[in-house]
Parts: sequence; structure tokens; C-alpha cells
Amino acid sequence: MRDRIELAEKKHPDLGMRKQCVLLGVARSSVDYQPVAESPEDLRIKRLIDEIYLIDPCLGTRRLKTVLAREHGLQVNRKKLQRLRREMGIEAIYCKPRTSIPDDGHRKYPYLLRNLAVERPDQVWCTDITYVPMPGGNAYLCAVMDWYSRKVLGWAVSNTMETGLCLEALDKALVNTGTIPEIFNTDQGCQFTSAEWTGRLKGLGIQISMDGKGRWMDNVFIERLWRSVKYEEIYLFEHPTIIELCEGLTKWFERYNNWRPHEALGNHTPRVIYRPEVPDLADINRSAETPKKTA
Repeated sequence: MRDRIELAEKKHPDLGMRKQCVLLGVARSSVDYQPVAESPEDLRIKRLIDEIYLIDPCLGTRRLKTVLAREHGLQVNRKKLQRLRREMGIEAIYCKPRTSIPDDGHRKYPYLLRNLAVERPDQVWCTDITYVPMPGGNAYLCAVMDWYSRKVLGWAVSNTMETGLCLEALDKALVNTGTIPEIFNTDQGCQFTSAEWTGRLKGLGIQISMDGKGRWMDNVFIERLWRSVKYEEIYLFEHPTIIELCEGLTKWFERYNNWRPHEALGNHTPRVIYRPEVPDLADINRSAETPKKTA
């Protein structure tokens, strides 16, 4: 809709605005519409919804309404909570009946990781999108992670939750690594079932894997990443602009990949597990701090 509105020309030599709107199939009033900034109250509620979702992603709007009233003194009706969660791209996790078959344009792919032994880097990559609350609005973060090493290979930030955001993160991961994974796992979000995304993966010869509906555990490593980056960077600093947010995330992901030891990785960093031939920065620093024996 927005793309069609932008085609209207106020100074067109032959067609008036009303005629252009008829031809484009848009309302005349939409051409001059200026979006209203979100209220501080809505931004606060979105921030709280996001925090609560990290604690318990299974809460529906009825329980969410109760939690907001009990712990934050907010009286919010369910319809408003449903609208805000839609805008954030958040949905409660619960099992749903299979009542329809998706059409060919939104094909769902099977989950290929069940009982699969992931034994090496670049065997499986995964990705997801998360909502980023900001003081004057919101943004969305997409990251691509190597399943075996937990290394973040590429990421991107945008103020819209579209397929282009995911493709940008994918392109960065491909450039940064110079390699192509065997399997790529995502959820069933519209960005990852789109023809643009699946066509790109199939064009690269990558097998496509998708989580089961409501199965957040199928992509658990990147879900854990969101919890870490939000509590350690996003919520802590509340960057006022996307530029400052990107600067903060650049430092955080650098520290996450290259400095921070992971117990599940034998207290190595994701970088040294992903590229074993590259020395671990933490090991280099420890060696530099150890005094050499003199004869």
C-alpha cells in the first residue's frame, strides 16, 4: 500500500491527485496522511511486553493483562495488548490445530534437525528476528548464528520487520564467512516462508529447515541469544537512535564472539570453536600476562 501511495505525484502535468488515487487503488486521504508518533505509554507497555515475553513466552493476553496490573499497576484491555503484540511481531507459544494447508506461495518446510548430530561448523545455520524497544519508537534485529559454535555470523537492524532485513543479515554472514551452510533453520514467520527468502536459499543449494508451529525449542540457541543481548545491552543502555543501537550491538557481538567464554563450549569462545585454527583471544591474553621464566 505504502509503495503505491508513493507513486502519486502532486505536480503531475496531466493527472490530478484524485484521478491518480483511483488508478493506484488508494484512498485520496492516504496521500496526505502523516503517521502519528507512538505515545510514551504505548512504548512503555511494549517494553514491558517484551521483557515478560523473555521470561515466559507462553503467556496469552488474559494472563499478560493480569501480570501488567499486578506487577506494574497498568490496566490495559486485551484488544490493545493484542494490537501491540501484532505490531511487535510477538505471538504466544502454544500448540495449534492444523486446520488449513498453506498455499504454494507460503510453503512450510520440515524440521530437519530432529535427531541430527550437528558435529561441525557450517553444518547448520539458524536465524530469527527480535523486537528492540527504543525510547522514541522501536527497531527489529535479525541475526544469523552457526548452530555448532554459537557464533553470530551476521546481523542487521531495521525499523521495519521485512524480508529485506533477513536477507541483509544473510548476506553479511555469507561475506563474513566466505562459505555456505548445508542446512538453514528458521521459524515459520512470513519473512522466512516468503519466495524471496526461500528462493535465495535454494539458489545457494542450501537445505531449508523450519521449526514446528509453536516449537520455540527447535531454535533454542538463538532464542537464548536474544535473552542475553537484551538484558546485557539493549535494556541496559536504551540507545536513542538506530545508529547508536548499531554501535552498541557491534561492540556486544564482538565481545560475545571473541571474548566471552561459553560453558557449553568447554569455556572457549564461539570464534575459536567456529575456526579452531584461529587462536582464542582469551588464550592469547592469558599467555601475554604470564611472566616468562628466566634462566
